[in-house]
Amino acid sequence: MTEFKSGVDLSLMEGVLRQYQEDATSLIMILQQAQSIYGYLPQEVIYHVAQRTGNSPAKVMGVATFYSYFRLQPMGTYQIMLCDGTACHVNGSERIRTAITQELGIHNGETTEDGMFTLNEVACLGCCSLAPVMMINGDTYGNLTPEKTIKILRQLRQREAGNGIRILVGQGSCGVSAGAARAAKVLAGHMTATDSFTVETTGCIGMCYLEPIVDIYEGEQLLHRLVRVTETDALGIVEAVRKKDFSKLEAMFISDEDARFLKKQKRVALRNCGVVDPTSIDDYINHAGYQALDKALNMKPEEVIEEIKVSGLAGRGGAGFPTWFKWDAARKAEGEQKHLICNADEGDPGAFMDRSVLEGDPHTILEAMTIAGYAVGAHQGYIYVRAEYPIAVERLQIAIKQARDMELLGKNIFGTGFDFDIDLRLGAGAFVCGEETALMTSIEGKRGEPRPRPPFPAQKGLFGKPSILNNVETYANIPQIILNGPEWFASMGTEKSKGTKVFALGGKINNTGLVEVPMGTTLRTVIEEIGGGIPGGKKFKAAQTGGPSGGCIPAEHFDIPIDYDNLIAIGSMMGSGGLIVMDEDDCMVDIAKFFLEFTVEESCGKCTACRIGTKRMLEILTKITKGQADMADLDKLEELCYYVKNNSLCGLGQTAPNPVLSTLRYFRDEYEAHIKEKRCPAGVCKALLSYNIDRDKCRGCTLCARTCPAGAIIGSVKNPHIIDQNKCIKCGACMEKCKFGAIYKK
Repeated sequence: MTEFKSGVDLSLMEGVLRQYQEDATSLIMILQQAQSIYGYLPQEVIYHVAQRTGNSPAKVMGVATFYSYFRLQPMGTYQIMLCDGTACHVNGSERIRTAITQELGIHNGETTEDGMFTLNEVACLGCCSLAPVMMINGDTYGNLTPEKTIKILRQLRQREAGNGIRILVGQGSCGVSAGAARAAKVLAGHMTATDSFTVETTGCIGMCYLEPIVDIYEGEQLLHRLVRVTETDALGIVEAVRKKDFSKLEAMFISDEDARFLKKQKRVALRNCGVVDPTSIDDYINHAGYQALDKALNMKPEEVIEEIKVSGLAGRGGAGFPTWFKWDAARKAEGEQKHLICNADEGDPGAFMDRSVLEGDPHTILEAMTIAGYAVGAHQGYIYVRAEYPIAVERLQIAIKQARDMELLGKNIFGTGFDFDIDLRLGAGAFVCGEETALMTSIEGKRGEPRPRPPFPAQKGLFGKPSILNNVETYANIPQIILNGPEWFASMGTEKSKGTKVFALGGKINNTGLVEVPMGTTLRTVIEEIGGGIPGGKKFKAAQTGGPSGGCIPAEHFDIPIDYDNLIAIGSMMGSGGLIVMDEDDCMVDIAKFFLEFTVEESCGKCTACRIGTKRMLEILTKITKGQADMADLDKLEELCYYVKNNSLCGLGQTAPNPVLSTLRYFRDEYEAHIKEKRCPAGVCKALLSYNIDRDKCRGCTLCARTCPAGAIIGSVKNPHIIDQNKCIKCGACMEKCKFGAIYKK
């Protein structure tokens, strides 16, 4: 055993190690708690964990280095997690990264000299409606600008130097980041002992762009919906509720136009989000909670599976595989021990549907998993949830404890003799763990690498036992199907795609948030009628669905009915439901390159096609964006796409070329402009553009020169300025600040 003398107190690990000493699969959980204790994973702890768990130091180190969540060096007091998901990318995350670097003097993975800040870039925080976004010590900050970001960092530095009326404050991640938690605290603080109304927590209603949202209910009737509420509004709200006179709150009332955001939707999976208190099992029960479980337990397991079959429910994680078929296969599989898994990892950049369900309606997932467990004959379930979702994790923990206390989880549920329990497993930062076999391997405490199929998980999955995995949205539909009947669910959607689908609407769109519509709703309806169209009168260029596994839908398919088959037919896919809107200012070559960068970073490396093929694809895309490629490179790129697609081990590698193939299919002219003309039509690729000053429009105000971080702008007061192209770093700050429209890029 290696000896260390750095003073790390290993006794702090004793409680953790005792808790998991009999569980050989909990290595990841042990390391997560260790990092929570020490702030990082000291080498002493790595060796100590290895010794106590019977693992080799190499294995423990292999797990610690595989997952991006783990840190081997001390972290700052404030840990900045900067999102670089798709929505953040197209909304300017690079400018935020630059602002952080300029203010703190650190890059990705580095800590400031005073130990106060550590910067870590993450693939997606699941708060795409707030793009660009960052999380600092669990607090989310959205709609960032460089100025706002710097202000937040400086403030943190300074910090270191009744009547039946219910006031519901939306406190999903979006609402909390916008100030909802603070507003709720102030609202409660203004109450007196004589007040009969209550201030309650609820989840995200879906209109993320209007947060913080406060709903005033009388019984089950919504009296008023207040939007963009601040702490200073709290006293006025309390006084209005006391008097039941809301006339002074009219400035906060939701507009008729914004109210249409929900009126155009059909909420099934999201039915309770923004309605129930996610921390109260009683509130969930008051909204028909656990009635579906009671009904299911009085049916035969085969009858439950038949209900799901008739409903036509397909997996909402992206593949669209019939849910009943998985369940039936596991039911018929040999062996008494079976496992049930909920995939709540939600690693797609641009997706935040699962987060909202977990934060707003966690008991729905517990109820659905128990129903599924009964149907397939499983007695143990696991929810594999992203560690970057602290609010979701906390509310799941509360919900599981409440369900156990009421004997809705555990032994002899409803007195039927059926036993079922659920445990949480936190993801540690690996996109590949969204693939079902990799996820199961991760739960087993190993590096999350996919396994060849067959055997399929329904025959041999978690711990080598028959296992079923569905994602959060799939489970969220189950109780409603059981309660309302499969025909009710099948009546919505299209012939081959039944029910509704939740989309996380982000990017260049006026109304960001969650949209749940029947399958077959057109893309135009989602973007224009619900999403409110493109900001600034810009033209719609493309919608990206399916994350790194999906593709881009061009304007020519704006009226396509959205369902599984239609999207595949045009070179995209449903995916988990991220829908990123892009306008005329987005470069499709850059978008393809962005996704390849993500795929290369997140590839587990197990198969050569994905490990090497995606790197070669990225190299070619980089050449194209720098104006260094020729047309032969374009042919090589396309050939590589099909090679990687046909030879990768898992679905993630097989779909990695989709963003490139779809942009080549619909936007080949942009690729050719980069190659033949050495020009980026959208003016995004820095190597192919230059910033210039129109002498006739320049007033010589010097604002651009004072703004330029590189000192590249020359000129005197009241005289036209010029830009030194050799010094210009092409950040665009000058163009953004110019008040006379004198600066342009070409």
